Amino acid sequence: MMLAADSSSIRFVFWVWLIILLNTGCNKSSPDPPPNSALSVNAPKDQPVNVKGLAGVEEYRAAIAPYVEKGRSTYPEAKRRYLAGLPAGQTFSAVTNLRDKSGQFEQVFVAVSSIEDGQITGRIASDIIGLKGFKNGDPYTFPESELVDWVIIRADGSEEGNVVGKFLDEWQKNRK
Repeated sequence: MMLAADSSSIRFVFWVWLIILLNTGCNKSSPDPPPNSALSVNAPKDQPVNVKGLAGVEEYRAAIAPYVEKGRSTYPEAKRRYLAGLPAGQTFSAVTNLRDKSGQFEQVFVAVSSIEDGQITGRIASDIIGLKGFKNGDPYTFPESELVDWVIIRADGSEEGNVVGKFLDEWQKNRK
C-alpha cells in the first residue's frame, strides 16, 4: 500500500520532527540536585550573624575580607578533591550570598551536587532568616566567582575549611 502526500504535508511533518529533535537534543536544563544529606549530630551548628544598617554591613565585610580571600585561595584544591570523589560520609558545601529583589543579602551554605562550567549547583543548606523567596532545601546555582568560602564536613562531624564561619563565631563573641 502506498500513501500519497502533497509537499506541504511532508514539509509540515519535517518541521515538527525537526523541532522535537532540537528540543530534545539541545535541552540543557539539568534535573534538580538530590536532597541534602543528613549531617552528623556532631557537626557544628550554624550561628547566623545579624548586622543592621550600612555601617554594620561595611564593618562585617571589612572583618571577613581576609577570610574570604583565604577561602577562595584554598577552594581550587577542595574542588579538586570533591571532583575526584570524597570518602563516604563526607559532604562538600560552598558558601555564597543570596540576594533578594530588594538588594538584601544573606550568607548561606549550599550543599554541592555538581561543579561544571564555572557554576556550583546544589541545595541551600541554611535556614533563611531575612530574605524572601528562598528556603532551606531549595535548588540553587551560582557562579564560582561568587564563592565566599567552602567546607567539607566529615562523617564524625568535624570540618575542614569554613574559615569565614570559624572567624565569625569568634567575632560575634567579641563584638559589642
